Amino acid sequence: MQDKFDVIIIGSGLGGLVSANILAKEGKKVCVLEKNNQFGGNLQTFVRDKSIFDTGIHYIGGLDKGQNLYQYFKYLDIMDDLKLKRMDIDAYDVITFDDDEYEYPHAQGYDNFVKQLVKFFPEEEKAIQEYVDKVKDVCYRFPLYNLEEGDRYYGEDLLTLKAKDYIDSTIKDPKLRAVLAGSNLLYAGDPEKTPFYVHALSVNSYMESAWRCIQGGSQIAKLLVKRFRALGGKIYKYQEVNQFNFEEDKLVSVSTTKGDTFYADNFISNVDPKLTLQIVGKERFRKLYYKRIQNTESIISSFSLYIVFEKGTFPYINKNYYHTKTFDQVWTTQGYSEENWPEAYMFTTNEDLKNPGYAENLTSIAYMRFDEMEPWSDTFNTVAEKNDRGEDYEAFKQRKIEAYLKEIEKKFPNIRSCIKSIHTSTPLSYRDYIGCYEGSMYGFAKDADNPMKSFLSPRTRIPNLLFTGQGLNMHGVLGVTISAVVTCGELVGKEHLLQRIKDTLAEKELSES
Repeated sequence: MQDKFDVIIIGSGLGGLVSANILAKEGKKVCVLEKNNQFGGNLQTFVRDKSIFDTGIHYIGGLDKGQNLYQYFKYLDIMDDLKLKRMDIDAYDVITFDDDEYEYPHAQGYDNFVKQLVKFFPEEEKAIQEYVDKVKDVCYRFPLYNLEEGDRYYGEDLLTLKAKDYIDSTIKDPKLRAVLAGSNLLYAGDPEKTPFYVHALSVNSYMESAWRCIQGGSQIAKLLVKRFRALGGKIYKYQEVNQFNFEEDKLVSVSTTKGDTFYADNFISNVDPKLTLQIVGKERFRKLYYKRIQNTESIISSFSLYIVFEKGTFPYINKNYYHTKTFDQVWTTQGYSEENWPEAYMFTTNEDLKNPGYAENLTSIAYMRFDEMEPWSDTFNTVAEKNDRGEDYEAFKQRKIEAYLKEIEKKFPNIRSCIKSIHTSTPLSYRDYIGCYEGSMYGFAKDADNPMKSFLSPRTRIPNLLFTGQGLNMHGVLGVTISAVVTCGELVGKEHLLQRIKDTLAEKELSES
């Protein structure tokens, strides 16, 4: 029999690692089990042609001193060791369209955000200011977003207001409407469903401040693992949990594909809730609960293009591009057909540190539905468990690469001459490596017409099994960090934990002053 832990965490994504650190700080004996050869979930990086690529963290917001994510990372003791580069103050994101020469900026700083857009839409200054004020107000109404106690966000007016409806009602100019919604790849915006709060929480922290992680977001995971181990925590790779073990109705341990068994008083799953319930077994849950989780709509997946450039050929761009073919398609690109794919993409570069001013590589992301993976959906392939999906799969990826490059060439006509090598990931890659249902980008879809349907409690129907991660309330680095605080609050007390975070921050501030 192995040592018994206070808490076992299944999966080492950001939610799992933050939960592990919080609980270890609270004196708990914690163990983290990870199926892959690398910790971090969406924080993972990989190397192609000696070039580092991010899996999911392409830029981060809210890291200026005193801002929300800064404070959470400061409490976790990782803020001071992060290697960051601030993005273009006047345009961390630009929104572009075919047959339009302008690049419409999203700028850092609320006043600057307004200032930069007014240059293109002077007659809409008052409306842009109103939009920015609304974003700030909505974010204020989510207490943990601001390290505050309470449940202010449970208000019907907040949860049921649709993003497209609000933007359309406030902004007259159709192109400006598209510009404000143009980065909706950040949250997979749906015109009929997506609430405005999802839009606001997704864009606000970047408006505050926007940063790139130098040499990849995996540094966040590495620092969290290092701090966790220093606190006495245990963390293991290649330990895929495939069984939950019960004594009568009490969950007592988990077993892994390696044949090891780990015992604990409490368990936190950082694995997609749908997959967690499937591993536990539907017989352990009430039919209605199991059915509700399995039937909750998961957000669409994506196809990513990773390009390594020849040295000194492609300029480094200290901003991201969000490109849509036409401005009236901004909300509808998830409904693409094979002939017109991709209708929209996000495009970001990393600087070559040995060749300042030039890009070392590029990552571009476009929507892709999981049904395109149907011929290979029964295959599984990771570094830890290698398998070949076959020639048809490779041919499929080559077709997609060609279609994708043709779209990118419209904005960057000389890009092919700069390419050293091209690599890809599909919904299957995200499913297999990250463990998200059908490769979903951001967990469950939020629906303003049915706001509570996709709000998932960290508590499950098994008293000592909890959820954490993007499957809870919000995705993104800040959203997932907060989800870990919510989950851990169930075990150590919400008010107690929030006070501990505030006290820790106050002590750090005092020692640094």
